[in-house]
Amino acid sequence: MKKFAMIPAVMLAVTAAAPLNVSAEDTLIYGTMNIPYTEFYAAEMGDSACEVDAVTSATKRKVLMNGEGNMFEGTYNNGVDTMLGVTYPVAISQADLDALGENNYSFTRLDDAPEAYKTVTVADGKAVFSAVQDAEPETLNLGVKLSTETAWGDYLIDLTNQPEGFDTKYSGALMKTADGKTYAFRHLENIWHGEIAWSSGIKKEEPHGNQLRYEMYQGLMGSTVKEIVLITKKGYITVNTDTYIPVKFEGAVKVENAEAGTGSTTFAADSIPADYQKKYAVADGFDVTDGKISYTGVMPGSYKLTISDEAGKYADVSASFLLETDAVPVKFADGKLVKADDATEAEAENFLKNLAKVEVGETAYNASGRGAVKIFDENHAINYNAESRNAKVFPDGANGTYTLKISANGYRNPLTVQLAPQAVATTAAPVQTTAQTTASQTRTTAKPTTTTASNNNSSAPKTGDAGVGAAVAMISAAAAAAVLARRKRMD
Repeated sequence: MKKFAMIPAVMLAVTAAAPLNVSAEDTLIYGTMNIPYTEFYAAEMGDSACEVDAVTSATKRKVLMNGEGNMFEGTYNNGVDTMLGVTYPVAISQADLDALGENNYSFTRLDDAPEAYKTVTVADGKAVFSAVQDAEPETLNLGVKLSTETAWGDYLIDLTNQPEGFDTKYSGALMKTADGKTYAFRHLENIWHGEIAWSSGIKKEEPHGNQLRYEMYQGLMGSTVKEIVLITKKGYITVNTDTYIPVKFEGAVKVENAEAGTGSTTFAADSIPADYQKKYAVADGFDVTDGKISYTGVMPGSYKLTISDEAGKYADVSASFLLETDAVPVKFADGKLVKADDATEAEAENFLKNLAKVEVGETAYNASGRGAVKIFDENHAINYNAESRNAKVFPDGANGTYTLKISANGYRNPLTVQLAPQAVATTAAPVQTTAQTTASQTRTTAKPTTTTASNNNSSAPKTGDAGVGAAVAMISAAAAAAVLARRKRMD
């Protein structure tokens, strides 16, 4: 990683994109400023500079998560619902800072020179911010994974093969394309946990109801990204790439659900471009021609038809569909989900692989995918400690009464399970002859109506004779006390 470089202010000013006229009487001072997105990116984008909007969000809590260590550290907001820009280190002369007066972008002085910063000049009372001054910019060999199917817009890029300790709290991000254009991205709507997502005008709303600003990203469709530049508190990180952004369109595909096993179903693809060279794919066991999907010996479940452009110009289009059955190949026994009596192991395994939802009383929980709650563990046993958003799924633990409705993709009928409180055995437990004793020894299972208590220690007193048990307990306690007293005297 970068080494801290103490460089005289005059030398740094020489390399600035907007150089300062520095004299001995007017040296640079360092601090941070709240810089609106448009001004922060202006020098970074060069000829592509444009208005870069603030981000207004219905999920107001996230906008405010800008403290140290938070998701959007280094941003600033209006205190309510809008992310306005970036808090970033700057270098400015005292004279220029004085010229800004009260409109000083919330300047906060730093004791030491930062590793990277923007220089600020002032003309006619207006501040101009340079590109980031970075003595040691980095180039990292990261992977670039592009998805054209995302809930957060039309495209999403994930940077893979990140080195240990890689900081994803970027101050900003840019994409530079082969045609010489530069695109800038903002937090929350575009930059999220190190990923970069955007809309180019096809998907205009994300899952929380936020409207996506797509106008400045329309030109990315059909272009090739050559560089992804991350701006961090330590300066630039450049990722070289050759990533084509395929063209998306309003077209859609719909596939009809059908019976599992052997058969066929139909699909319709609407508004596909005339020059789209269609190539179809589902999974093993499927054969696809225009408008028809045939299959042989296929288990119930969710499947996806993908249509891709063999010429590579356009993005894929896809649609999920179900192959269904009325059978329920699992049951609940001995505290877990197991194979039903009339099912094969493969059929039961397929049901468990396709678990989609578990309803506990009136509350439904996702059993797979985003926000899944592990109500069953890896052995398919009931997990009474399961939590969802820090709330217990089973408030009374194993002592409660619950109704579970377990659903799986491709299975029309859910499995319903009634859970009764686990009974506590009333048989007197054997007395332990060690220094530590337990009040009871109970074996319980999650099986709703069966609780057993057993003792296989042949040397233990018969629990049916309370007098003998009590006598043995008194003798054991006395013996233990005598041993302890003798040890204390020896010490």
